[in-house]
Amino acid sequence: VDALHQLLAEPFDARGTPLGGIPFEKHRLLVVTPHRRESWGQDLENTCLALRDLVERFPDLLVVYPVHLNPNVRKTVMSILRGARRIHLTEPLDYFTFVNLMRRSHLILTDSGGVQEEAPTLGKPLLVLRKLTERPEAFHAGLSKVVGNSREAIVEETCRLLEDERAYREMVSLDN
Repeated sequence: VDALHQLLAEPFDARGTPLGGIPFEKHRLLVVTPHRRESWGQDLENTCLALRDLVERFPDLLVVYPVHLNPNVRKTVMSILRGARRIHLTEPLDYFTFVNLMRRSHLILTDSGGVQEEAPTLGKPLLVLRKLTERPEAFHAGLSKVVGNSREAIVEETCRLLEDERAYREMVSLDN
């Protein structure tokens, strides 16, 4: 957490990074990072289809998905999301760029253990795309929610946070 705060104190300019051409203005940013082995296949397909549903439902929603290099992830993600409006698939980001992307986000969806620690530190609501988590601290504090990999559950919980300001505020750390 100390290293994260130290990085956030550094100036950041998206120009020259994979984020440089993304039109963030006037959008709520959803950062998405599923990549774990247990998410491959149908679960990852469900996540991708849920993202398409969400951008269709919310015209102000912008998705940025730094896509893991693993071919099992890339094949699924690219086949479903490539070319989708307001869904930006980037190459993996260096840590400094990724931290600044998360800082800019409105909401984060992930199966990553590290992001489960970083998002609450940044005051960002987090939906965990797993059935179980080995990092329950944020979940117990109400700063994250384990939603699994069902297309319907991902859409439902994301919609709840995008539509219900109170539900959103309840998942934002008050320390930030």
